[in-house]
Amino acid sequence: MRTRAVPVFVVFLLNGIIAGSWAPRMPSLAEQVGASPGVLGLVLLGASVGLAAAASVAGRLCARFGARVMILVSAVAAAGLLPVLALVTSPVQLALVLVLLGASFGVFDVSMNVAAVTVIRRADRPLMPVFHAGFSFGALGGSLAAAVAAGHRVDLLPYFTLVTLASLAATAALIRFVPTAEPTTGAHREQGGLDRSMLRRPVLWLLGGVAFISAVVEGSNGDWSALFAVRERGMSEAAGAIMYSVFCLAMGVVRLFGERIQRRFGAIRVLVVGSLLAGAGLLLAAVVPVAWLTYAGYVLAGGGVAFAFPVAIDLAGAVGRRSDGTGGEREIGFVTTIAYSGFLIGPPMIGGVAELTNLSVAVGFIGVVATVMAPVALASAAARRREEGGRRTETGPSRDYAHTESGG
Repeated sequence: MRTRAVPVFVVFLLNGIIAGSWAPRMPSLAEQVGASPGVLGLVLLGASVGLAAAASVAGRLCARFGARVMILVSAVAAAGLLPVLALVTSPVQLALVLVLLGASFGVFDVSMNVAAVTVIRRADRPLMPVFHAGFSFGALGGSLAAAVAAGHRVDLLPYFTLVTLASLAATAALIRFVPTAEPTTGAHREQGGLDRSMLRRPVLWLLGGVAFISAVVEGSNGDWSALFAVRERGMSEAAGAIMYSVFCLAMGVVRLFGERIQRRFGAIRVLVVGSLLAGAGLLLAAVVPVAWLTYAGYVLAGGGVAFAFPVAIDLAGAVGRRSDGTGGEREIGFVTTIAYSGFLIGPPMIGGVAELTNLSVAVGFIGVVATVMAPVALASAAARRREEGGRRTETGPSRDYAHTESGG
């Protein structure tokens, strides 16, 4: 199991490194293109458009070509686009590059989650939060590197070029060890694009809602925490970059112990409690203008939102599992597409609120949004029970879903 799981964990780590390396340099990028908070929110919309558009087809691509191939293609594309960010000179140029970068990450994210589901099914253990801990620690490493680069006034081009070269080398060394299910063939492939039956399944929409709120919260912290620290708390750019680092650290630590926590309390309970903790943490950061309490608020927020996205994706894969043990790629793609709509809506929403008020109010608003995750998670559990009710007497509940939701 470790032979299969470790390479997938490292893929998540690499994804986080690439993602975490550029978001904390947003103050420099904003200054480079001359963007105000409102304009920057619209610019960041480009990444979200790319994410959502690519995620909508990524599940189908994984079903056809296999997750390993799509991980390779998307990782190379994401890493290769980083130096281009350093060359943009206007908000429009930055937005266009972010569309491509977002599309790369959309495919990257879905394909690595499909690979993770393959390992989870073979191991029969709720490991998805542990895999996502890899992303969080990767994002932590990327953000710390960004903080060091900002503190030493390293220009964007040499900094991004170094990240690209290291990422490409890691991808080349790792990719052949990534396990993957065989590409879908036969009748399952003949379904073509999005299976319309998924549109009529409330459980998928509600799981998408959990992932959507998680994306809004995570995206707002990735894109705005450094700017919030610099402009509202008077910190340096290096100290502001660390704000996102502590968020990622808290998220990674909680996810690392995710299997044990999820087994004991069950997925729905940890989603509800995490929602309330994330909301409380962001409200603390927004309301109390004390630096160390701002850091504490982001620690709470990171720990609170840690389970949301991985558990939603895990459950989506479970409800899509077929009798032969395969399937779930398109359900994962469906839920991920809804989630990335959060990245689509979040940046302009935060930018708009900040433009009308200030970034403190915007951060507090996201704290309120985080608490909505609790009732949505409870509704998803109820929807799944209703869906399973008609089949339970014949085949029993889906083992991996029941195991994940109840904690085994």
